[in-house]
Amino acid sequence: MALASTFANVFSRNSVFVGTVFFGAFAFGIGYDKVTSAWWDSHNAGKQWKDIRHKYDQDA
Repeated sequence: MALASTFANVFSRNSVFVGTVFFGAFAFGIGYDKVTSAWWDSHNAGKQWKDIRHKYDQDA
């Protein structure tokens, strides 16, 4: 019960609660983007431009 009381005291101010929600959403968005990008790159390895560029890129 002490933990719930501590959270209630910390989040009693609206600005702290809103800031925590915004920070959490921002951090989740970055983490989600990194995880899905890594999954996409591993799933499509060898089929993306960054993987086949050397075949078509001509030196000047």
